[in-house]
Amino acid sequence: MVAGFPYPSARWVGDIDILPTRRYKPVMTVDRRTALLQHAEYLIRTRGYSDFSYADLAKSASISKPAVHHYFPTKEDLGVALVNEYLERFRECLSRIDAKHRKAKDKLVAHAQLFADSLNDGMLPLCGALSAEWSVLPESMRSLTSTFFQLHLQWLERIIEGGIAAGELRADRSAKRSALMLLSSLEGGSLVGWALRDNASILTGFEESLRELAV
Repeated sequence: MVAGFPYPSARWVGDIDILPTRRYKPVMTVDRRTALLQHAEYLIRTRGYSDFSYADLAKSASISKPAVHHYFPTKEDLGVALVNEYLERFRECLSRIDAKHRKAKDKLVAHAQLFADSLNDGMLPLCGALSAEWSVLPESMRSLTSTFFQLHLQWLERIIEGGIAAGELRADRSAKRSALMLLSSLEGGSLVGWALRDNASILTGFEESLRELAV
C-alpha cells in the first residue's frame, strides 16, 4: 500500500472497482510516477482539479515537491497523464464487463455499479468531477473529458442496440437517446448523492430508466 493512500495500484483493479475502490485486491509496491497519479486521482475526485496544489500532492504522496515537478513539470501534464491512464483502465473494465455478462441488462447494471462503488468509497466519478470544473480545465483536459463521456455513451449505445436485437429491450426507443438518458441518470445521481451524502440514492434514476427500457 502506498503511504497514506486508501486504495490499491491500478494494475490490480478489477471489473467492479476500476474507478478504483478500496476493495480486497492484492497490493504491490508501485513506482513514484504511478503513486503520484494515484494520489492525484484521489485529490481530484474528492477535492477537485483546481483545489489542490503540488504541495498538497507532495504531502499526500510523501514525496518532495521538486520530485513532483520532475515527473510532471506542469499540472496540465499531470492531468493529461492521469486521464489517459484512467481511460485505458476504463476501456479494459468495459471489455471485462462484456466478457463476464451475456445479457444487455446485466451489462448495464454492472456499468452502473461502477458509479455506486465510487460514491461508496467517498469519491466522485472522475469524468463527473472533471466536467464540474470545465471552465478551469486546460483545453487538453477538456478534450480528454469529452472523450471519456463519448466512451461511456458509445459503449452504452452498443449494449442497448444488442439488447434490442435480442428482444431484451424495447425497440421503440432510440439506442442513442437511451444511452444518454442512462449516463445522465448516473452522473446526475452521483452529484446529488455526493451533495446530500446519500449514497443509496445514486442508482434510483438509473433503475427507473432501465425499467422504462425493458420489454
